[in-house]
Amino acid sequence: MIIAAEGVTFGYRRSAPIVENLSAGVRAGEMVALTGPSGRGKSTLLYLLAGLLTPWSGEVRLNDRPLAAMPDFLRSRLRARSFGFVFQDAALDARRTVLDAVLEPTLYAGLSPAAYTERAMDLLERMGVSLRPSARPGEISGGQAQRVALCRALLLEPAVICADEPTGNLDTASAQVVLATMADAAAAGSAVLIATHDDRVIERCTRTVRL
Repeated sequence: MIIAAEGVTFGYRRSAPIVENLSAGVRAGEMVALTGPSGRGKSTLLYLLAGLLTPWSGEVRLNDRPLAAMPDFLRSRLRARSFGFVFQDAALDARRTVLDAVLEPTLYAGLSPAAYTERAMDLLERMGVSLRPSARPGEISGGQAQRVALCRALLLEPAVICADEPTGNLDTASAQVVLATMADAAAAGSAVLIATHDDRVIERCTRTVRL
């Protein structure tokens, strides 16, 4: 497994764990659908796997290295270089241009944005959002914003891609472009985990984990 949760328990209140004694993981080259009813912890599990949350008990391991045992600075740098995350609401900074939003991971990874500008523009074009470089998130649709967020997640060709309902705001044609791009990332060796209720996503994935 590239990324694995082993006996993980977590909740936002001590009296009510959302994820309890859960073990799951994703291998290189897999595109896995994470499904289940609302409130069962799909988004929370994505945050745990990406090191954005720390489990109460159990362990999350990246390439057999426990994330919680790392110093904060090292975990942050590893997350910037090894993880691409697509949030459910796109989470684009309204103060930045669309191009800057895609290039944002370079800032956290200690890399030069200029070195990745061409790749960022290529990703935007592939996703059908090749807008003028000065366009801002407030000037684009929700569907375009979600595709920009996926471009951001893919920029550094991360080992692990976590996506939270990435097709939720997309029409069928746009969803197919997004799914094809994620499948290509998996084929190139990334581990892709998608929290979803969308049958279109489930059908394209290689495996399903149900919570």
